[in-house]
Amino acid sequence: MNGINEAAAPSGEGCAECLANGGWWLHLRRCAECGHIGCCDNSPSQHASHHHAETGHPIITSFEPEENWFYDYRTREYLEGPPLAPPDAHPVSQPVPGPQGKVPHNWQSLLHK
Repeated sequence: MNGINEAAAPSGEGCAECLANGGWWLHLRRCAECGHIGCCDNSPSQHASHHHAETGHPIITSFEPEENWFYDYRTREYLEGPPLAPPDAHPVSQPVPGPQGKVPHNWQSLLHK
């Protein structure tokens, strides 16, 4: 499928940009084309959508345990997709929101709705 590379491994266990700049996230998303892990649109920095805007990679999937969905930015629709290179989620021991020790006490008031 255009926009999905089944062999691309995830870039890490958390949002690459948030980890680099000391930020935090609510949920994680994985680029289905290159494996980049970014934070969701409810997160303060919305790195998954920024990755799409910068690269044109059109499809993301959840990087949350027990979630199995794909989303196409082009059509703004959810779709089914193939299994991707493991792992398919962050470790279950990783807190949500995360990462541990970086989430402010007022995190709920900082989310995008």
